Amino acid sequence: MWLYLAALLLGLYFLRRWYRERQTVENLTEKYVFITGCDSGFGNLLARHLDARGLRVLAACLTQQGAEQLGKATSERLQTTLLDVTSTESVAAAAAWVKERVGNKGLWGLVNNAGIGVPVAPNEWLTKDDFQKILDVNLLGMIDVTLHLLSMVKRARGRVVNMSSILGRLSIFGGGYCVSKYGVEAFSDSLRRELRSFGVKVSIIEPGAFMTKIAQNGVKTLQAMWSRVPAEIKESYGQPFFEAYAQGLQDFASQSSSDLYKVTDCMEHALTSCHPCIRYTPGWDAIFFYIPVS
Repeated sequence: MWLYLAALLLGLYFLRRWYRERQTVENLTEKYVFITGCDSGFGNLLARHLDARGLRVLAACLTQQGAEQLGKATSERLQTTLLDVTSTESVAAAAAWVKERVGNKGLWGLVNNAGIGVPVAPNEWLTKDDFQKILDVNLLGMIDVTLHLLSMVKRARGRVVNMSSILGRLSIFGGGYCVSKYGVEAFSDSLRRELRSFGVKVSIIEPGAFMTKIAQNGVKTLQAMWSRVPAEIKESYGQPFFEAYAQGLQDFASQSSSDLYKVTDCMEHALTSCHPCIRYTPGWDAIFFYIPVS
């Protein structure tokens, strides 16, 4: 009897969760969403998809070429600007640009997507500058953009969606990438608790391995790191270690999923659902390997 009762309660729980997660925010076509890192990858795909749904997308690209290509692939609603998240002056200019467009409506969605993944290598092969290069984009840049736009998000009682990684739970290689994503997790958790009373919801996206430029560039940069390592360190590790490390990165990249929609669907749900999740973990590898191992 107790077993049947437990099964019934569990079924009701998942049914309620399924219902809540499918309730959608009203008047989406009147809402503004600002997305960073729209030159390629997840940001580019999300910008195009939200534009097709009728939302007012404000897309930030690092390069003029990226902005022009995105503009050609989308409607006149979508607007682009240039943004280097490592430059506070650039972030301030982008924030002023956003404020001009959203006005008193405020900013419904802020998607901190911009990120880099290299250099990746054993920590001893790297320098402080190697770590700082990644932290400036993935963590400090994200924080800077958020702080500049937060008042507009609060006005709209909107959403902040931060791109982390499953490697923000489990550090599987050296360098600044995993360090930065652990930082994104911490920043997002504290931000979510602080903004709850203002009606703002914060979600974290923790993808597994997906075929983006981040996954593809790891092996290329590893060779550059190895070539500059001092002879003493190189001798202590040896060529077999380098080859095994490179093979591990190659396997990680080759096993990456090419279905980027699994990630952008989660980002879209975080922006459009009445009850967004705190964390999204797209990818079977994230669900069945990385989370249990972490």
